[in-house]
Amino acid sequence: ESESESESVRESVFVFVFVSDDGDKLAEAEKALLEAQSKSDEQGNNVRATKAAVKSGTATKEQLAEEIAKLKSLKADLDVKRKAFDEAVGGGSKAAALNKEAFRANLANVLNQRCFVIPGFQIYGGIAGLYDYGPPGCAIKSNIQNYWKRHFVLEEKMLEIEGSAVTPEPVLKASGHVERFTDFMVKDLKNGECFRADHLLEAKLEEMQRNPLEGSVRKDIENVLARIDELTAEELGEQLKKYGCKAPDTNNDISDPFPFNLMFATSIGPKGDVKGYLRPETAQGIFVNFPSLLYYNGMKLPFAAAQLGQSFRNEISPQQGILRVREFTQAEIEHFVDPDFKDHPKFHKVADLEMLIFSRDVQVSDVKKPVLMKLQDAMDKSIIANTTLAYFIGRTFEFMVAVGVNPQRMRFRQHLQHEMAHYAEDCWDCEVECSYGWVECVGIADRSAYDLKAHAQASKTEMTAFIKFDKPKFVEELVVEPNKKVIGKTFKRDAKTVQSALETLTEGNALKLKEQLEKDGEASLKAFCDGGDFKITKEMIKIEMQEKKLSGKMITPGVIEPSFGIGRILYCMLEHCFYTRESDDEKKTVFRFTPLVAPTKCTVFPLLQKDEFNAVARDISETLIDAGLSTLIDVTGTSIGKRYARTDEIGVPFAVTVDHDTLGNQTVTLRERDTCSQVRISISELTPVLKSLIQMKTTWAEVQAKYPSQSVAGGVKKELS
Repeated sequence: ESESESESVRESVFVFVFVSDDGDKLAEAEKALLEAQSKSDEQGNNVRATKAAVKSGTATKEQLAEEIAKLKSLKADLDVKRKAFDEAVGGGSKAAALNKEAFRANLANVLNQRCFVIPGFQIYGGIAGLYDYGPPGCAIKSNIQNYWKRHFVLEEKMLEIEGSAVTPEPVLKASGHVERFTDFMVKDLKNGECFRADHLLEAKLEEMQRNPLEGSVRKDIENVLARIDELTAEELGEQLKKYGCKAPDTNNDISDPFPFNLMFATSIGPKGDVKGYLRPETAQGIFVNFPSLLYYNGMKLPFAAAQLGQSFRNEISPQQGILRVREFTQAEIEHFVDPDFKDHPKFHKVADLEMLIFSRDVQVSDVKKPVLMKLQDAMDKSIIANTTLAYFIGRTFEFMVAVGVNPQRMRFRQHLQHEMAHYAEDCWDCEVECSYGWVECVGIADRSAYDLKAHAQASKTEMTAFIKFDKPKFVEELVVEPNKKVIGKTFKRDAKTVQSALETLTEGNALKLKEQLEKDGEASLKAFCDGGDFKITKEMIKIEMQEKKLSGKMITPGVIEPSFGIGRILYCMLEHCFYTRESDDEKKTVFRFTPLVAPTKCTVFPLLQKDEFNAVARDISETLIDAGLSTLIDVTGTSIGKRYARTDEIGVPFAVTVDHDTLGNQTVTLRERDTCSQVRISISELTPVLKSLIQMKTTWAEVQAKYPSQSVAGGVKKELS
């Protein structure tokens, strides 16, 4: 048994080096480059002047040769300084940018050829921001979603719902989406093409950063980039003009920025008189169902509700593949909690997890580098607002690592004050580094009670819960009791109006009314509320402080919201798992998927195209499928090495081969994708071993230690990155 990859194999994993956070190093490299450029330019002028002097006879050819030699030396030094600057800039350098583009092109080619992701409606020319998932892509996405449900909904005992994607306008008015869910847009003044204004400015500034800049220009650019999300339309327009931003491709002038609502509008019903929108997020479906969910949960807090489904945003100019699309899958959790008690009972289970924490203070410091830190340390230093928020950060970290995101290229960044909504108490983003830079994949926010209060006010529906005290509390409480009999006899038809006005008096106004009644014996109701100009006497109302025993209190719950962008997680994972295995004669692309998310868990191959081999292979395949393992069988006559390569390219982690020994002793070879190593195992043990590997309960190293290795002809030499 041999495989073509076994000659001399090397794995190439593309690793990106992004913009250095070391400002001092960059400043020094930039200063040295500018000085070297200045000296080179000056010497170039000297060479030209010497050439003219030689022609006029005032200088010799030997002098010219000396000047040219100096110029060559200065240019060589300039090249060194340019390389040092490029290294300091990192991902901003032109060479690195080209490498990233080449990597993306290679990845996109494989994704398209192997049907992972397909541009939507491709035969009609496609529509930007719409994509379809082919068989392997669909399988990976389903596996990620199923694991998300297991990891969060099942293990955390959450209440899962499935809400409507079509949402009536009043719901999204209450949530603020109708008024505020906008991006600033500009238009090409000649052809009318639309662009997102902040993206144009960002691209222009990042392009400028790749080159040496004089004086305080670089610092100004960094400041603009740091607050680009908070710029008003006027400020954004000023910056676009200041830096000479033009329309991409045409280089035409652009309009001033103006707001564009990102929601897809629709009409509900045959008359079209009920306005609605395709939901821009799944969260609102949970909020509007809060009373029903609270009842289902036995009227108890805390509890969490979850929803996984499609959301829609009419992006202005979607780019970056499946990272920014117009229809996408969201997985959102709303954890409802007493706003005065946000401790999580299971925080200790994640307290020792260590991850890159990019706190607010570090972001505004000179260092600007995330710190490797345990969650317990982050809580001890009051970096994270509460343990419920910290718990979900930890659980999110575990989820991301399990689905194949590299933890060394993942950070949790705290929102700066200006990034947070006025009602938010603390917000964090799980950002993943890929060829496009740092991409927000998960948002984890303490949204306080804003959403429930907004919907309660708009719908006139109570969005509250009763919190029972551990021990009853005795409190002094103001009691206002209108005398209905006296009020009815006095005011007759207006009695209900007067009674309602008295019952809704604020505590302050009630005390003022009591004071005036005790002083004068009567008072005008109009002076204390909007109840009309009625004369109130002492006999009509009793106002006094009474001691009351309270067993609990009514509260509007606070909300901790983890929100996952499934497509973004999937794309970043694809980049992290993609690498090239090089042999002497060809390169083979491989996806290093974890068994958890791999689209196909195992392939079964007969070594040779023979009936007796094929029959055993089919039996094994059926057994594995019956056990719930997605399996491919390939009985073509293609060489075993090429069949391995084909399945490596779609990330199948394990391969079973039926060979001559199988017919004699009922054993097969089991191959692992990334090491290309093989063991010999009996058919009877194959299914439980594979299930354990795929559930990540057993490692390949443990399997190798237990079962005899199967040597591969020619030997395999590896250089693993």
